[in-house]
Amino acid sequence: MCPDTCSTLLCMAWTGRQVTVLAVCGVPMAGSAGCGSRAAQERARGAGPPSPAGRLLEERDDEGRPYREVDEEDAPEIGVEVTPDTGGGWDVRLRVRNFRFSPDGTARRAVPGRGLAHLYVDDRLVALLRAPGHHLSPHAVRRGTHQVTVRLHADGDSVWAVRGKPVEGTADITVSEPSPITDTTTSPAADPTATGRAGDRGSPGRDPGAS
Repeated sequence: MCPDTCSTLLCMAWTGRQVTVLAVCGVPMAGSAGCGSRAAQERARGAGPPSPAGRLLEERDDEGRPYREVDEEDAPEIGVEVTPDTGGGWDVRLRVRNFRFSPDGTARRAVPGRGLAHLYVDDRLVALLRAPGHHLSPHAVRRGTHQVTVRLHADGDSVWAVRGKPVEGTADITVSEPSPITDTTTSPAADPTATGRAGDRGSPGRDPGAS
């Protein structure tokens, strides 16, 4: 039986300047490789494996970029953590597995496990990331509840995907009136040693940028 979808929750409660951070890490996975996947069917028919860089799907994101499907066991994974800083902004930290960030100027072609990340706030693209960290200014996320999404892309301007879903992580941030930070509570899921695997998309337990 294929494992159920699993996500990781990171909650931070701040007294006074109440900021609640909910990080939902990874791609929803329904099943593991071999659970009726196209690759398994092709192998059963004696066909060769799919391209190492995956295959383009008809599905596209809101900007028209095609999804690039890869097998689950080879797929990149991402975990997202967003925390407020003392200056009123927010620090975004990414934990990736089976993925390396490509430097600026990299050729625009898909290479397995390589690429960049697109960072969205409420579906608005605010940054292209070639490193596992980013700082959001105080003006980027105003009072209220907002969703931060980080999605992994190949250098060829396609979106890494598994089972037709983009490889991404999200964090819901709720901000109220500013006041001094007095308390922090972090769930065990925020532990950098926490592990994640295909079908269990917790925060990956390896250093950012590791493949």
